[in-house]
Amino acid sequence: MPDQKEHIATLTKQFVPSYRFIRTDKSTISRSHVLQTELNSSSIKVLSWNIAKRNYDKIWMKDFLAILEQYKPDLVFMQEFSLKINAEHAAQLKEMSWDFAPNFIDAHHQTYSGILTAAKISPVSCRSILTKHHEPIVKTPKVSLITEYPLSDKQETLLAINSHLINFVDLNKFKTQLHELEFALSTHHGCVIFSGDFNTWSRKRAVLLEEAVTRLGLAPVVFAPHESKKIKRFLLSPPLDYIFYRGFSEKKASAKVLDQICSSDHKPLLAEFSYTDIDTQ
Repeated sequence: MPDQKEHIATLTKQFVPSYRFIRTDKSTISRSHVLQTELNSSSIKVLSWNIAKRNYDKIWMKDFLAILEQYKPDLVFMQEFSLKINAEHAAQLKEMSWDFAPNFIDAHHQTYSGILTAAKISPVSCRSILTKHHEPIVKTPKVSLITEYPLSDKQETLLAINSHLINFVDLNKFKTQLHELEFALSTHHGCVIFSGDFNTWSRKRAVLLEEAVTRLGLAPVVFAPHESKKIKRFLLSPPLDYIFYRGFSEKKASAKVLDQICSSDHKPLLAEFSYTDIDTQ
């Protein structure tokens, strides 16, 4: 995409702050590395983490590789992920398939910014949803990424939604994004994992989120009180980060918040699920 690169270079030379963040014509960027053909429905380990665009930082990289080695997640949801414009690879994910949904280009750093979902298998489908509204100052939208995966010994598929909800806007714009996501999830009748940074820093935002996931029949991962207090908040606000699910049994003992990790201002969330027959729920 040489024309876009030349445009970015021009903008970078101008050093005009209002032009630093520009639209991207990419909806998703994907790389396949097939380790297996389906997720093991008896144990699906999930990592969700807002990494604050630190994935090219050596300290973050060390933390992330240690998490992969120790906890071996099957699904990884990351928000605020940076990907260099050439998009040749994501060095930390050489042994996982990944799908990246950008919401803008940072012309100064020559990177896409967005969200990334990685898995031990390739998805059967992948699409992104950009918000209709933009956040102020930088004038950029937020993005969600929807991927679908086969499950072992099941005809049903797992729908995985990685989302970063819009911030610094009025409640109606927040509600609009939630409604878009609710519609996308409502068309899938199988298993669901809905995870990300929901920016629920006010009680009103948290209530809207709770109402939406309840209508969808989703439950939140339950963290023990000493774990829950480690999740990112603003002062006494509700948590910002959640993992919701449907069609699984949660292995509650595995729900952890990795408080020792400090390479992002958000702590990584871990959970493990096993399949249950939705008809029996």
